[in-house]
Amino acid sequence: MNTFTVELTDAELKALAFVAFDPQDWIDNAVHERCRIAMEEIFNMEVQRMLQDPSITEIPADREAVVLAANIKSAAERNDEFMESVPVE
Repeated sequence: MNTFTVELTDAELKALAFVAFDPQDWIDNAVHERCRIAMEEIFNMEVQRMLQDPSITEIPADREAVVLAANIKSAAERNDEFMESVPVE
């Protein structure tokens, strides 16, 4: 399990409380929903890759296992690769 901390100014908290019944719940739900969407994307990409690979005879039924086993690059790694490919003037 990983823990992340978000610091808000008093004004930011007041603004979030204006639109969210419980700011902590809203933050938790927003993060978990974004993770769910990304996990679904990774799962779908990985299953497609496995289906196209004749050497793979089994696909795990557990979505988290598929996501954890996926050989993917983080957004930071993809950004670094992109930045390296951009010509410098």
